[in-house]
Amino acid sequence: MKKLILFLLTICLLSGNPVIAQVGKLLNKVKASVTNDVAGKPAKSSNNKKEEPEPKCACEQPELILDLGEKLHLDYEELSISMLDDGSILAKTRLTDEYYIIKDGVTQGPYKSGDPKIASFEASKGDEKNVEGFILRNKPYISKSGDKLLITFNGKSYGPYAQINSFAVTQSREKFAAMVVESTLYSEDDQKKMEAAIKNAKTDQEKMDLSMNYAQEMQQRMMKAGGPAGTLPKLVTNITNATFDPLKNIGGVLNAKMKYNDIFMIAYDKVIDLQGKTVMTIKPEAGAATVAFINTSNTKYVYGDYGTLNFSDGTTMSELFSPHLIKTNGQIYLAYMYYSPKRNAIMQCKILF
Repeated sequence: MKKLILFLLTICLLSGNPVIAQVGKLLNKVKASVTNDVAGKPAKSSNNKKEEPEPKCACEQPELILDLGEKLHLDYEELSISMLDDGSILAKTRLTDEYYIIKDGVTQGPYKSGDPKIASFEASKGDEKNVEGFILRNKPYISKSGDKLLITFNGKSYGPYAQINSFAVTQSREKFAAMVVESTLYSEDDQKKMEAAIKNAKTDQEKMDLSMNYAQEMQQRMMKAGGPAGTLPKLVTNITNATFDPLKNIGGVLNAKMKYNDIFMIAYDKVIDLQGKTVMTIKPEAGAATVAFINTSNTKYVYGDYGTLNFSDGTTMSELFSPHLIKTNGQIYLAYMYYSPKRNAIMQCKILF
């Protein structure tokens, strides 16, 4: 260090006074760097997280969800966050493949992939495009019954059904609704066999005979299913006075997360209750958004994608994640989480909704 300082002073004498100020600044930086090294403190950088401002969505009195510093030493940029309807939060580290569960302010972990304690989070990712994934995602309410599906809810059974096209349960676990088909005329395998048989027929007359036979067989199956009504989609629910007719609202989607402890059908730009009444008209983009919520009095709504919430009054909030509805002391709140650089923690805000 002494040799470096003598070298810099020599340059000053040779170059003139204007350089002295620059060298003085450089010496101060060197001194500060040496002081930090000795003290064991990392040198500050322009991208230091604690120097970043709090996000615009931050509130005055946020709730601490997960402290990433003191004990855990986790990097927020390497975390993925998921949440269950019961409020449990799963934080996964991408690099080390470790899991932490946060529930009611208590953090447990780390757990490794495959641990039974994170099974419920893995089940929530089940692929509803296939039967096995659909059953996994909707445990313990849906199960196999022979070649059909059975719904069991609060000790009562519904079905079995040939198909369950959608299934929704409220956060309170008190209500459910499903779009079902009691019987199908032909399974996917049956259809493939029919198509193959007709395709391999040698003559037009043989094709005609096969088609007639299949038509008769289809009519017989329909009669066993109770007529055409048995093959059409219908609503099954434990909600009293539900009269919604899916045939009059083709394309509607069941949604149990839009309003706390209620289930609606979202049909393009309309929110319809299970009595068939239009509760609210919304923007089409709200109906197609990743998340959408209606307030308690059915006078406002909010929707969002990719970290931004758009309110029906035109205001927006950004830099947040995991928006959801919660009930606290009898009041319904719209809650969301965000990362606080100042506290190096995941925080939660609540808006009376």
